[in-house]
Amino acid sequence: MDPARSFPCLMVRRSDAGVVSYGLEETTIGELPPGEVIIEVACSSLNYKDALACRGHPGIVKRFPHVPGIDCAGRVVQSDCPAYCPSDPVLVTGYGLGAEVWGGFAKYVRVPAEWIVLLSPNLTAEEAMTYGTAGFTAAQCVMAIGKHGVMPDRGEIVVTGASGGVGSIAVALLAGRGYRVAAVTGKPAAAETLLALGAQRVLSRDEVNDETDRPMLTSRWAAAVDTVGGNVLSTLLRSVAYRGCVTACGLVAGEQLALTVHPFLLRGVALYGIDSAKCPREQRLEVWRRLSQEWQIDLSRIRREATLAELSSAVEEMLAGRSFGRVIVRPTK
Repeated sequence: MDPARSFPCLMVRRSDAGVVSYGLEETTIGELPPGEVIIEVACSSLNYKDALACRGHPGIVKRFPHVPGIDCAGRVVQSDCPAYCPSDPVLVTGYGLGAEVWGGFAKYVRVPAEWIVLLSPNLTAEEAMTYGTAGFTAAQCVMAIGKHGVMPDRGEIVVTGASGGVGSIAVALLAGRGYRVAAVTGKPAAAETLLALGAQRVLSRDEVNDETDRPMLTSRWAAAVDTVGGNVLSTLLRSVAYRGCVTACGLVAGEQLALTVHPFLLRGVALYGIDSAKCPREQRLEVWRRLSQEWQIDLSRIRREATLAELSSAVEEMLAGRSFGRVIVRPTK
C-alpha cells in the first residue's frame, strides 16, 4: 500500500505541559507500527481499557501519540505472511494492540501475523466485535468454571458487573449452557435486559459486598464470575460453596484483596485469574471456535454503534460507570 495513503483514526496526544487529549485525526499508512499484515478495519469495539487509554493511562499507553482499540475485525489488504492473503476475513484481540502499538480505532492497522485469528464464516465482523475482548474474557471464565467441574446441577452462578461487556456476555453464555445465573448490577434499569439475556434473578451490589472481617460467609454460590475485584471479590471467595471456584477478570472496585486463607483450606475454593491479552494461541483459537459454533449467542440487544467522531461520549460514559453492553466502533468520521 502507498505509505502516504491517509485514513481516519482516534488519536490520543499529550502536550508539552502534560495535558492528555484525544480526537478524530488523519494519519497515514507509513505511520503504522511494524508488522507483517495490514488489515482494513470493518469495526472495533470499546472496552474499559480503551477508555483508560483515551485518558493516557500510563499503565496502558506506552508512548504518545497513540491510537487505542484493543480489538478489531476486518479484511487483510497486504500480507508478508503466507498464512494470510488479501481479502481474508480476520480479527485481532489482545496482545499489544491498542496498548504497546496503535490499535483498532482506525481505518487500518498493521500487526504481527501471530496476533491474527481467521474469522469464522459463522461470524460477521460486527458479531465478532460484539464479543471482542469482553466476550473472549467471558468465554474463558465459563470455560474455567466447566473445567473445574462445576456443572449446572451444582447450583447458582453469580456474575458481578453484569451490565458491563464481560458481565453481560458471561450471563448469556452461562444461561445458554444451562446454568442458573444471578446477575449483579448497580444499574436497576439494566435488570430487564439481563433477565432477557438469561439471568434468573438480578441482585444489587450490596448483596455481594460484605464489609465485615469474617473469614467465612454462608455458602451461596456454586461458582462466580467477578469482573470488579476489591471487596466484592473477597466477598465471593468467602461465600462460594465447597469445591466451588471464582474467576477474576477485573479491578474497577479495587486492586487489593483482603482475605484469609480459610476459604481455600476449609472449602477448597479455587481462584482463577483470567488473562486475555496474552492468552496462549491454542486456547485463543479454541475460545473463538466455541464462540462461532456451539456457544454462539444473539447479543444484538446489548449492541450499539458509534463512529470515531461519536466515540467520545461513549468513552466518558464508560469512565463514569454509566455504560451498558457493547459499543461497536466504526472507523469512519
